[in-house]
Order: sequence, then C-alpha cells, then structure tokens
Amino acid sequence: MLSSVNSGRTHPSASVGGALLRLRARLAAAPRLVSWLLTVLVAFFGGLLRFIRLGEPRAVVFDETYYVKDAWTMLLTGEPRNWPEFLTRRGLDFPVDTLFAQGDTNRWLSSAEYVVHPPVGKWCIALGLKLFGGAGNTFAWRASTAIAGTIAIIIMIRVALRLFNNMSIALSAGLLMSVDGVGITLSRTGLLDIFIMVFVLGAFDLLLMHRDWARVKLRAHYAVDAARRDAHWVPDTSRRARRAQRKAAAGDSGVAGGGANDTAGTAGAAVSSSANTAGRNQSMLLDARGPVIAFSWYRAAAAILIGLATGVKWSGIYFMAAFCVISVIWDAWERYRAGYRSWLSTGLLCDAPLTALYMLPLWAGTYLAGWIGWFIHPDSYMHDWARNNPGQGITWLPEGLRSFVEYHVEMWQFHTTLDTPHDYKANPLTWPLQVRPTSFYWQELDGHPGLCSLAPHSKCVAAVTSLGNPLIWWLGSLCVIIGIIIAIVKHGDWRIWAVLAGFIGGWLPWAQYLHRTTFTFYSIVILPWIILAICYVGDHVRRRVSAGTWRITLAATLLPILLVSVFFYPIWTAMPVPYEFWLSHMWFKSWI
Repeated sequence: MLSSVNSGRTHPSASVGGALLRLRARLAAAPRLVSWLLTVLVAFFGGLLRFIRLGEPRAVVFDETYYVKDAWTMLLTGEPRNWPEFLTRRGLDFPVDTLFAQGDTNRWLSSAEYVVHPPVGKWCIALGLKLFGGAGNTFAWRASTAIAGTIAIIIMIRVALRLFNNMSIALSAGLLMSVDGVGITLSRTGLLDIFIMVFVLGAFDLLLMHRDWARVKLRAHYAVDAARRDAHWVPDTSRRARRAQRKAAAGDSGVAGGGANDTAGTAGAAVSSSANTAGRNQSMLLDARGPVIAFSWYRAAAAILIGLATGVKWSGIYFMAAFCVISVIWDAWERYRAGYRSWLSTGLLCDAPLTALYMLPLWAGTYLAGWIGWFIHPDSYMHDWARNNPGQGITWLPEGLRSFVEYHVEMWQFHTTLDTPHDYKANPLTWPLQVRPTSFYWQELDGHPGLCSLAPHSKCVAAVTSLGNPLIWWLGSLCVIIGIIIAIVKHGDWRIWAVLAGFIGGWLPWAQYLHRTTFTFYSIVILPWIILAICYVGDHVRRRVSAGTWRITLAATLLPILLVSVFFYPIWTAMPVPYEFWLSHMWFKSWI
C-alpha cells in the first residue's frame, strides 16, 4: 500500500541528494564564492575564540589602565583626562583601577592627561565602548580589539590567496592566525597593538592588489606598443635572461617561460594569457617606457591605512617606508616582466617620485586627522604651550602647530629614552622565539570554579599570558631562514621579499632600541609575516610533492599546532585552572 502511494513520486532522499549535487555543481562553478564562504567560516571560528568570555577577567589588565580609561574620557570629554591613583571609600583607600572594574567609571580629574601614543587606537577602543554598553561593561573594553583580530583573519586569508593562489594554504594561514596566542590575547585585551597589525596587513593586501592591477595594465599596453610600426626591440642582456636562455637550451621550458613564480597572484592566469597574446620574445625587450602605473586607488587606500596605523603608534612609520619601497620595486619589476626596456629607470625616476607625491601627503594627512580632537579642545595637553612660551620652539609656525610639534618632541624623548626596569621586559631580538612572553594578568581565585574543581586540593589561578603558540613562532622563524635560502638559490622570488618587507617594517627597526623597555607582545605586528613565511615554504613543498603527500604534510603540520593551542587556550583567556596546570605551561623559566 505504501509503495503504491509513493509510486510516481521522487523519494525524499533522492530529492535531497539531487539538491546537494546541484549545490555542489553551483559551488564548483563559482570558486570565488567558495573561497569567500570558506574565508568567513575560518574567521567565524577565530572570532569565537576571541569573543567567548571576552569580559573575563573583570579587571583592568596590564596597560588597559591607560588605554581604556583614556578612551572612556575621550568619548565623554573629547580628550584623555588624568585619573587619581586611589579613591577613598568608607575611610579606606582603593586603587582606582579596582573601582573602575567594578563600575565606578566617572572619577576622572579635570586636567588633561599627558599621553605618549597618538589617539587613533584609543578612538577605536572608544567606539567599542560606545557600541557595547560603556565602561561599566568589560566586554565593551575589548570589543574593538576582538573585532580587529577577527578582521585580521579575513585579510590574512585573502593575502595568502593572492600570494600563493592556493586555497588550502590560504585557509591554513587564516587558521594559524586564528589560533595563535599573541593574536588571541591582543584581541581580548584593550591594548593598541592589534590595531597596528590589522591596518598594516590591510595596507599590504591593497598593495598586492595594486601590483596585480599594474601587471594587467602593463601587459595590455605592451600588446599595443609591440604592434606599432615603429616598435623597436633590443636584446635582454640581464642575468635573468641569460639564465633563462641557458635553461631553455637545456630543455627546461618551464623556467624559460617564467617558472612557478609567475603563477602566484590572482591575476596570474590572465597576465600569462595576455603575455602570450602579445607574443613577447623572452630574449628581447621593447625599447619603450610603458604606461604610468604610479597611481591607483589601491595605493591611495594603503597610504591611508598606514596613516591610521601610525596614528595608533609611531612604529607605523617603519611600515610606510618599507611598503612604499617594496611597492615601487614591484612596479619596476612588472615593467621588466611585461617586456619594457627602461624598467629600472622608469621605476626609480618616474613611478617612485609620483608615488611619493600622493602617498606621503595622504599618510601624513591621515595621521594629522587623528589629532583633530587635540586641536579642537583648548584644554588638551600642551595646547597653549606656544602662547605660554613665546620665542621657543619652531617660531615660524602658527601657535597651534608650534605647540603640537613641541608635544611630539616630548613624546619622542619619552620613547627614545624609556629604560624603566620591568619584570617582563624583553629584548626585541628575542621576540620571534617568544623567549620572554608578557603576563597581562595573574590572580589566585577563591574557591574552585571551572577546571579548578578537578583539583580541589590545589590553588586556583587565572592568567592571561601573551605567549604565542610556540610551534607557530618557532616554525615561522625557521621558515624565514629557509625562505631566504630558497630565494638565494633560486635567484629570487618576489613573494619571499614581500614577506620580508613585513619583517623589515615591523621588527628590524627595533634593533636600534635594544636597551629600551619593550615587550614581546609588540611582536603582534610581525605575526602575519611569521605565518606567511610558513606558507611560503609550504607552497614550495606543495609544488614538489604529490597531492596525497601534500595533504599528509599539511595535516601533520596543522594538527600539532591546533593541539598546542587547545592546551594553552585556558592561560590565554583567564580560565580558572589549578596552579599545577598553569605551571605545566611554563616550559622555560623565562616564561614565568
């Protein structure tokens, strides 16, 4: 009877199966959609690690004592205000941070505070305070940093996809960003450095977009210029051309055609096609300059983002220098790869000045715009310095700018002479190896909540230790060295130099401040390039092994990293744990 009723109808399981097949076919026909769906999925996972229990601990953590309170007073008064160190209640003195964490958030003084970092990062924190309930809610203190950390995962995946043109590597990059301890702890505390990282990483992605745009434009113009009746070619006498000719003569056609390096990037296939259409002779160069490629909206937006990074902390200046140089070099190199003779002179004498002509003003203007509150409010710190000190400073400047410059002189003196002893001071040279991580918070708890219930005879503690996943940082440091060796042996690969640009901008400048008071969590700005170094070596391996071997290698790399992150996650997020459990994470004395 049942069979007769269902006769002529599609079985439910068949309908579901057919729908799944159709969905799969649609997804296969839309790889861009698939890549974005997978990107969002990985970012959602990383976001959960950042937002779950974001309000814990309900305490002022490390430098939140400056940045959260500054952000709160900026939101309410326009400028950061001083706070008393203690407040008296019922005849007893209590630290103002303790009362602030309990919700007593309006005890600031009327005087403006001397701050040593620009305002942009604190305005970002203030936005979170505005949107998520004010300073009485510890979740709101950290909401902006958690959002920034999640956005960084998305950008990380897109950068890796643009560099390596492989979804498994790109998703792996996002996963590593999601589970690293420095990224997690900086996303869960109201500190500034996470904003620098997300701004410069976004700028880097935009510069990669500019490179792809310039490549397509150059190849298209080359096809037109090469077809002109007056076109003139000259022999390519570069070392690269001679090497390609030798390998072509030996039968290595893959290298003669550009090799694996030419396939990286989202525009690789299109570029390759246009180059073939143009019919470029690899041993000849067109005696022409090619089109102007100095300006693109991608570059303009990148300058603004680096300006915002500099408006968080001055260390953003180093990224401006490193990224501008590497981007101009990319332009010149793309001229050569397109087939133009005057590639180097055009890049240095034409593209570089034009690039500086608009990127520098955009960067500087963005930085100055971050200080607009200081200019507007007459009671801001040192606002009237010029009026009160006539004839001092840069006298030819207007009073407001003269005061502004003198304020910056004081900030510069602070940053360049800071050598205050600190238990968690860390030499910048040790940052990539996470030799001396920073303890943001450590507290013995009453009772045995959470995981402490498993050890009722042990002390119960909660900690926020800004320690990166050791496997990520140690492997990444090794991969940087391996990548440089590969690049030297293979006579260059633009991608490893792109990775090194991040190190040059985020780490190398700190070598001049080896005796300054610095902390390992500053290394958040080089985390993306630690991960990209791993991806670079991973891509090198992927191209040389079978698909099955690559999947095994990828799993063997990611699984231990994920397990280590699971192990460390409680001490990254202030989960109550037995003291012995916390101690088991202190692998070295320098970690305590």
